[in-house]
Parts: sequence; C-alpha cells; structure tokens
Amino acid sequence: MNKELRELFTKLNITVKKITLKNNIRIINTKNSTYVIKRREKDLVPLYKYLRSRSFEYFPPLIEQTKNYDVYKYIEDTPLPKEERADDIIKLLTLLHSKTTFYKEIDDDTYKELYENTTSKIEYLINYYQDIAELIENEEYMSPAKYLFIRNISKLNQALNYSKNKLEHWYQQISEKKRIRITQIHNHITLEHYLLEDRPYLISWNDSKKDIPIYDLVKFYQKYYHEFDFCSLIHHYEAHYPMLKEEKDLFFCLISIPEKIEFNDTEINLCQKIKNFYEYLFTTDKLINDYFPSNPKEKV
Repeated sequence: MNKELRELFTKLNITVKKITLKNNIRIINTKNSTYVIKRREKDLVPLYKYLRSRSFEYFPPLIEQTKNYDVYKYIEDTPLPKEERADDIIKLLTLLHSKTTFYKEIDDDTYKELYENTTSKIEYLINYYQDIAELIENEEYMSPAKYLFIRNISKLNQALNYSKNKLEHWYQQISEKKRIRITQIHNHITLEHYLLEDRPYLISWNDSKKDIPIYDLVKFYQKYYHEFDFCSLIHHYEAHYPMLKEEKDLFFCLISIPEKIEFNDTEINLCQKIKNFYEYLFTTDKLINDYFPSNPKEKV
C-alpha cells in the first residue's frame, strides 16, 4: 500500500480489514463500511455536478478525492435477470438524455467530417469485400469458411447498400438544419455498468461526453444484439424519448455497417467469425423489418 493511500485511510479514519483487487479497482472492507477506490483517469466532479444540476443523480456517490485516487461508496448490486437489467438501462438512458438535452447551433462543416469518415468506411468495406469475393470465386476449391462467406454475400451487400443510403438520408437532413439535439451520453453502456441497490446507478463515466444521443444505443446494440429483443427496447426508449428522424437514420445506418473480417485465421476460428458476422447482419435486418413493419419505404 502506497503512502497516498495510507494517508487517505487515516483522513477517513478507516481501519482496513481486507483489500480486494477487481478490474483495476480496490474494494476496501472495514468494520462498518465498504469503499471502492479507483485510480483517477479523469476528474469527474464537474460532470457529477452538471448531472446533479439537471436532476440526474444515478451515478455512484463520490466520498473523497486525493491527488490520484477517487473514493466511492460501495454499491451492493442486486441480482437481476439480464433482460430486466437491459430494460432498466434503457430507462436510465431515457432519463439521462431527456434531462440533459439542449440544442446546439451548427454550420455546414459541423457533421461533414462524420459524413465523410463514415462514407469512406462504407466504401472501403464495399471494395474490400468485393476483392475478397473475387479471390474466393476464382479458387478451384473453397474452404468451408469461404463457402460460408460467399453463400451469404447478398446479405452483406444489402447491409452495405442500406447503410450507405441511410447515411445519405441523414446527411441531407442534417445539412438543412441550423440546430441539432445534443445530450450528455454515457458512452460506455454495458450490463456491468448498471448496478441496483437502494436505487439504480450507472458507473464508469470516464468516456462520457456531450454528443448525439443515439451513440449510447448504437454501442449497446452492437455489444448485445444477440441477447435481447432490441425492437422492444428501442420502442421503449422512444416512448419516453423519441428519436428525431435524422437520429433514427443515423442509428440504423451505423448499426448496419458490418465489421471487417480478416481472413488470416485458422479455419475453425474463421468459420466462427463468419458465422457471427452474418448472425449480426441477419439480426440487424430483422430489427429493421420489425421496426418498420407498416412502412417499407423506411427500410430503404
């Protein structure tokens, strides 16, 4: 234990009974209380002050700070089915986004970089997978992984074309606007970053920033697309915090962009990667179809 921590314990009048290291944090057990000590990556006090001013207090109570460490109240998490945990996370996101919404003036270049970078990414993937497909089709014998890839390539092309079209729709709309909706986003939403004790908490705010609200949904979907009914989760989100048309276009664009598969792996690993790759694309296509059942024009 270093000098700074010893001085901290003395200041808080803590007599340590047990220290447990878990995911780069220290859980400190004393006779009467439990604390979490984290090495500071970023000063979160201004963020917590801002969130509190907007009546959003679902973050861990900060007890003390030193030069390099933050001391938090330990939150004893309540076991929950993961589906219920996901529902609760969506509820907290709607609160976070609605409580911190403001409208920011924009000029023509504000989102030009995002448009150009995303366009470049989509075009790169189109060319990359076209080259891969041509190489595979010219082989005399296809491996199981390459056959699996080629057999479903129409779904890949559909996803790339859809994301490209949605991006164009988004940019056309955003280019006509003078103001855009911004919120505080958590930017690192996972099941592990939601805790429930006397009330719900979102933890791990180091990546939080002010940005377009759908980024929280994009990351949550990309991580858990195979585990939850996201059609219901997004409808629940929109019941409390409706997405704007341009936000919806950007959301469905971003989740439809496939990842890049490297084909330099073992055959068994490559088969699993390609299986997961297409599972993501088929799941996302189903989400889009389920979300827009009565308006096929929205599907592009």
